[in-house]
Amino acid sequence: MSQLQQIDMDTNNPPQRWAVVGGGMMGMTVAHRLAQAGQQVTLLEAAPELGGLTSAWNLGSVVWDRYYHVTLLSDSNLRGLLEEIGLEKELKWVETKTGFYANGRLYSMSNALEFLNFPPLRLLEKFRLGGTIFAASKMQNWKRLESIPVDEWLERWSGKGTFQKIWLPLLKAKLGDAYQKTSAAFIWAHINRMYKARRTGHKKEMFGYVPGGYARILDRLAEVLRDEGVEIVCDAAVQVAERTSTGEVDVQLKDGSRRAYDRVVFTIPSPHIAAACPQLSVDERRKLQSIEYLGIVCASMLLKKPISEYYVTNITDTWVPLTAVIEMSTIVDPAELGGHSLVYLPKYLAPGDETFHLSDDAIKERFLSTLEKMYSHFSREDVVAMQVARTRNVMAIPTLNYSERLPGMVTSVPGIFTVNSSHILKGNLNVNETIEVAEDAVRDVLLPALNEVSRETASAEPRPALPC
Repeated sequence: MSQLQQIDMDTNNPPQRWAVVGGGMMGMTVAHRLAQAGQQVTLLEAAPELGGLTSAWNLGSVVWDRYYHVTLLSDSNLRGLLEEIGLEKELKWVETKTGFYANGRLYSMSNALEFLNFPPLRLLEKFRLGGTIFAASKMQNWKRLESIPVDEWLERWSGKGTFQKIWLPLLKAKLGDAYQKTSAAFIWAHINRMYKARRTGHKKEMFGYVPGGYARILDRLAEVLRDEGVEIVCDAAVQVAERTSTGEVDVQLKDGSRRAYDRVVFTIPSPHIAAACPQLSVDERRKLQSIEYLGIVCASMLLKKPISEYYVTNITDTWVPLTAVIEMSTIVDPAELGGHSLVYLPKYLAPGDETFHLSDDAIKERFLSTLEKMYSHFSREDVVAMQVARTRNVMAIPTLNYSERLPGMVTSVPGIFTVNSSHILKGNLNVNETIEVAEDAVRDVLLPALNEVSRETASAEPRPALPC
């Protein structure tokens, strides 16, 4: 018997009717765990298909992920879920290489020797960079790092030269001007994840994927949800959720229809939650609206031949309008891609950036002309297919003292909960962290709330909301 099932049985109550708003990996995992615990669950997704940021699309004749995703050896939460739904054994693991584009040149940075020979840094700067990464990997008190600006922390540990040549361009490529209010916990989380991947036994970068990509994972997980009795409703954008005098939560959909539930869990971005829940307190709405997000514009390209041998090429030249170049076909078997190479060209941006207003053709032209300058061998004639994806609320920025200002998962409105990627505190946004937040929330917050409701019903006195 699982821990989730045990918690449910301890309530001695009939199943509650739950709506989970948002059909990405967060929402699907929440729905899965609630259903396992014997609850009656409906999954509401605004888009025509499930998946959110992990959804797939057609790129030419190929169906693959809309945005780039890989699995690390250390991704225990994701691998555990894949094992549970029968896909973990199919994971294919590949050793990858890392590139750097600096001062107009492409360098390999895939092992210790290449690191020591990296021309842009002097020997002392290399040692300080390596020391910074090693020190961060050993730090356990991430909370203390929340009060330290990331640029101050990196310059203190790595020195001014290394900071100016490496860290500052990388911070700007990922965060834009928002790096100035981002805490050191951000870089700690990134270093920790990559370092943990190497502590699994392989002292090299090993990344994995499920054949068929996330389309396969989502299809299988949706099948499991349906077998568990979860009702899946797509094209079901939630406009308003309000608690009624009967104690139910009335959910109004964009198409004008209404549904009634005992509990509603929002897994969508925080600004959308604030807009959909008018009964939240002024303080809750302020906290939700004050969470700052990064958006992304990401082009996917199928090519006749690879651009490089590197899974990721980090970019420190500030003229390049890309966060990185991701050569996904260094991991994915080209046979799954029609014999082609698959390259992602992401650029993380503030939600209000003018790039979001550009047409797909304008973005394609910007990115293709950039590749022509970066790679002398690149030709547009090699492009088989190219599409542009964009979304404004991807990653909550871990600003200074972020966890102290984050609203709790249990709201002031009885029966309404928030569980989304903004609750990732000890990591950066990725599928593994998303699943961990979802499972922790179900175990520690959502199911225990049933006991709290039972006690409230037994006594006439109202009780305060549970803390996160």
